Amino acid sequence: MKKSIGILSPGVVLGTAGSAMSSKFFLMALAIFFSFAQVVIEANSWWSLGMNNPVQMSEVYIIGAQPLCSQLAGLSQGQKKLCHLYQDHMQYIGEGAKTGIKECQYQFRHRRWNCSTVDNTSVFGRVMQIGSRETAFTYAVSAAGVVNAMSRACREGELSTCGCSRAARPKDLPRDWLWGGCGDNIDYGYRFAKEFVDARERERIHAKGSYESARILMNLHNNEAGRRTVYNLADVACKCHGVSGSCSLKTCWLQLADFRKVGDALKEKYDSAAAMRLNSRGKLVQVNSRFNSPTTQDLVYIDPSPDYCVRNESTGSLGTQGRLCNKTSEGMDGCELMCCGRGYDQFKTVQTERCHCKFHWCCYVKCKKCTEIVDQFVCK
Repeated sequence: MKKSIGILSPGVVLGTAGSAMSSKFFLMALAIFFSFAQVVIEANSWWSLGMNNPVQMSEVYIIGAQPLCSQLAGLSQGQKKLCHLYQDHMQYIGEGAKTGIKECQYQFRHRRWNCSTVDNTSVFGRVMQIGSRETAFTYAVSAAGVVNAMSRACREGELSTCGCSRAARPKDLPRDWLWGGCGDNIDYGYRFAKEFVDARERERIHAKGSYESARILMNLHNNEAGRRTVYNLADVACKCHGVSGSCSLKTCWLQLADFRKVGDALKEKYDSAAAMRLNSRGKLVQVNSRFNSPTTQDLVYIDPSPDYCVRNESTGSLGTQGRLCNKTSEGMDGCELMCCGRGYDQFKTVQTERCHCKFHWCCYVKCKKCTEIVDQFVCK
């Protein structure tokens, strides 16, 4: 038996003011519930595969064990379907997420926001609910990490659906050089990363012109920028063959760039990221039309960055209190900027380093341990 609820429908008029009021309050409660549910849903992320997660444990593959995909928090429905179809890929999705998180923390180690992770499946906390430059970088670098990990896993024969790269021979490669070897399969890595990472955004449906629809467009754009950066930085690598290293013959293949190079490139894109807004047609357009429109390889954002100087639960900012700073630097890692003018405390610490290293025949290096007392500075 179905219960009837007091929601107005065409051609139906409620008999009393009281029933209309109750209907109004019901609608408000329903809206609040769904808003809360949306926040909870968005708090989860596939990035959690890069943290301590069942995907990294070999026992999840044991026959009769609980299915792998049901143990993975943060996956959308589309991502769960892909997980069921490509279970052997999930370990490398996790490795890609981990690579992206580590690179983010390296690139922002001297900034007020330093890509800190929190202890839940959102990974970066509430700060990712703001469509800022930092969010743009995080989406891009994590998508890039998945392309990187998947492409390499194909080359190493870890996946059942792909193998070595089938990229065409470059036109500028010298005739007498061989095109072969086993290159990183960047085409496959790009395609699978696009399908998996973008699945969450493509499943979400919001009213045209809403803030949520702008965030979806922003996220998709930055995901693509990260993937294209990996794709475009891949280059030809060669190995010499010949008598006594004469290099009379070379074998060449397609190889991923070191991921640090990808991180550096995306950090440059972060510094020049374009501020965007939604136009009347529901498309993202640049706030300042005097600048060139961003390309598919540029980062975009729709919100100003929050204040990262002080801890703020509502924005997710952790503040800079307790952060190490460089007293002599005038850059972002300097105590004046890092501590936001609050000042800093000084203390002494003992550091131990390897020193006086010597090479011994054959073949090892032996070092001594040296200790020194150094000054360190911490934001108040």
